[in-house]
Amino acid sequence: MRKRKILVLDDEINIIKLLKMNLELHGFEVEYALTGKEAITLAKTIKPDLMIVDLMLPDTDGFEICRNIRMDNGLRHIPIIILTAKVEETDKVIGLELGADDYVTKPFGVRELIARIKAVLRRVGGKIEMQNGSENIINIYDIEIDLEKYIVHKNNKKIDLTYMEFKLLTIFAQNREKAMSRELLISKLLGEESSTDPRTIDVHIRNLRKKLNSIKPENEYIETIRGMGYRLK
Repeated sequence: MRKRKILVLDDEINIIKLLKMNLELHGFEVEYALTGKEAITLAKTIKPDLMIVDLMLPDTDGFEICRNIRMDNGLRHIPIIILTAKVEETDKVIGLELGADDYVTKPFGVRELIARIKAVLRRVGGKIEMQNGSENIINIYDIEIDLEKYIVHKNNKKIDLTYMEFKLLTIFAQNREKAMSRELLISKLLGEESSTDPRTIDVHIRNLRKKLNSIKPENEYIETIRGMGYRLK
């Protein structure tokens, strides 16, 4: 069985050594970079299964790395966990808006980080449940969701979604007109053991709405249910 490959981007060598040792003990293959430029180059070469990106870097910041990864067709589907000492809620929101899959603050527990890594890899590697076992396509209104190719079209135009946005749209499509709480959505996205703040789901939904509305914006597909959560109309 192939080992999952993780690329760690951090300018603190002690953090890198700590992560490398513990991740390898859990069966991962680990590569690392000390600068953003080095990380992008290395990511294109080794195609990691997941990246851990520190927010504060000598030549750029983790936000810019996240943005560059999501804009690169060859790298955009690599899940990213942001690792940082900054705890402001605005930083978390910015990171998630740029396509980060999770956000872990320093100092961190290694066991918690590894649990987060496994949860992200599990949802990326797992097959998305379908409404029936034979169909790979879901059609709703003018939206087509290809579950096998992970592609979404609206009015025959492709919409580029992050993995999280794709999974979120699929969950809504498979539970159409059913109100779903933030906690339930987080559980379906990240697993029941996730400690992620349920309100981070708001960021992903805001981004998903923006992308869906970029083509013929007259339809509002995802409805906010006050005091409850969201549903697909």
